[in-house]
Amino acid sequence: MKALSLSSRKIEVLFYVLIWALVFSVPFFSERGSGHLNWNNIAGHWVNLCGYLIVFLTNVYLLVPRLLLKKRYLIYFVLIMVLILLVIAVNIITHPVFLQNAGPGMNVTPDGFRPPDLNSPNPKPPFMVFFDTLIICILTVGAGTTIKLMSKWLSEEKLRKDVEKEQLKTNLALLRHQVSPHFFMNTLNNIHSLIEIDSEKAQDAVVRLSTLMRYLLYDSAQSTIELKKEIEFINSFISLMQLRHSDEVEVNVVIPEQVPDTKIPPMLFISLLENAFKHGVSYPLKSYIYFELRMSDAFLTCIIKNSKHKVAANYQGEYSGIGLDNIKDSLKLLYGDAFQLNILDKESEFEVDLKIPL
Repeated sequence: MKALSLSSRKIEVLFYVLIWALVFSVPFFSERGSGHLNWNNIAGHWVNLCGYLIVFLTNVYLLVPRLLLKKRYLIYFVLIMVLILLVIAVNIITHPVFLQNAGPGMNVTPDGFRPPDLNSPNPKPPFMVFFDTLIICILTVGAGTTIKLMSKWLSEEKLRKDVEKEQLKTNLALLRHQVSPHFFMNTLNNIHSLIEIDSEKAQDAVVRLSTLMRYLLYDSAQSTIELKKEIEFINSFISLMQLRHSDEVEVNVVIPEQVPDTKIPPMLFISLLENAFKHGVSYPLKSYIYFELRMSDAFLTCIIKNSKHKVAANYQGEYSGIGLDNIKDSLKLLYGDAFQLNILDKESEFEVDLKIPL
């Protein structure tokens, strides 16, 4: 983030240089357009512009960051006015004006004023110099303050997005490791019960639990994982979840036999699937869980359906609250706007359709 900040400052400085280079080039091209170059006039304009440049730089790099942004408004406006008045005074003194009481032998007009030097810019009365300089200084201060505030806002927006991105990464890591400890405790208890009843089934459950643990400890730490391993993890998870439920829970898993050799982020569907088991099963009512993966050349679609029972009063609130928001944020972090997540909340069924690019 520090590198980004330095880059932002360099862009800001480059912008100032380009703008003021353009401003200082105006007198030159203006004189050149008149047919001849009067360097005295050009130098006079440049002297005036230097005063505005000093106002601009002092405001942008000193007064705005140290006073205005720290809400010391009174001191800021007082110093700005003092700075503007100093520039006005310098411009009045250095500007060629009508001189009264010209000395003997000088070219004096009948009304008592000496005409200006033909090689100097057209003179203006002091009050016109005052108002012209005041207006330009106000515009200069306003432009500089606006650019500085916008630059600060953009920097803060970048910082906010970086912090938000880091938070989303944290949420994603938590989602990847959110398999409930109760799941492991219940699974171990079920395996313990199966040892005497069906030792072969208990051995298969131990293998699946080992596969699941290995996946959680090692594979889930990677940014992407082979789709085949993800499917193996899902099958192990579903099989172990079935140990906890009676035959009243119907579980259907539809996965294509031919799985493409592609990679996806690990544990992408586990939160949705775990929520389906958590909220879709209600004893002693008939319940079901449906999980399907559909694959095309460019997309992977996951469809999860589960029964919805009226007795589960907290179903909608729990599922559509913080958990679902975290899932959406994590998908946005991973895929931007390239994914589709559709939630179908029917009277007796809850369906989630997730489509991601491959």
